[in-house]
Amino acid sequence: MVSVDELLKRPRLQVALDLTSLDEALKIAKIAWDNGAEILEAGTPLIKSAGLKAVKVLREKFPEAIIVADMKTMDTGFLEAKLAHEAGADITTILSVASNYTINEALTYGKKYGLLIAVDLISHPNPLTRAAELERMNVDILISHLGIDVQRKLGITVADMGQVVSKIREVFSRCLAVAGGIRPGKVNNLIKSGANIVIVGSAITRSNEPHKVVREIINEFKDS
Repeated sequence: MVSVDELLKRPRLQVALDLTSLDEALKIAKIAWDNGAEILEAGTPLIKSAGLKAVKVLREKFPEAIIVADMKTMDTGFLEAKLAHEAGADITTILSVASNYTINEALTYGKKYGLLIAVDLISHPNPLTRAAELERMNVDILISHLGIDVQRKLGITVADMGQVVSKIREVFSRCLAVAGGIRPGKVNNLIKSGANIVIVGSAITRSNEPHKVVREIINEFKDS
């Protein structure tokens, strides 16, 4: 079981397995783990395609990894936290646009059973205000996340939003994660802006040499 205090000790790479094939996800997961990634995420497309079996298999194959179930929960916070945890997740995600009631239900389960709750700011109209609210709610992890469709439409990634990450860091004291189009060469500034976890998906999963991408990103941590 991982704790927030442990996550705050040093930067970590989380690999988002946003694939629809479980077999392919497991291949990438092994490469990522063997090359230093510590957090493996069953991405939302993978869970929707393969079900919570994806989380269970990741737990079985990588017993020492931190496993994330990217559920993006919007309602029934306690139930979906329970489902993710029973499948083997250490962390599950809930959307910041969900009601406080739903987030508190997930937090209630998490505190009782040792599951960390990560709240995703994706598409929230006022992320800074919401981040301050989530700080008061004692959320374990906050994710500053720029979605794929927004990236494509505007031609930007979360790495172009370092000032936003810094401002979120000012109002949120626990574990801060960043996600959204991150590639090697862009990690160092995000860490300096206050990120504890760097979430990388397509730069690894779509690479012809995913092992090299993982190593490049982890090497950036050492220079932060």
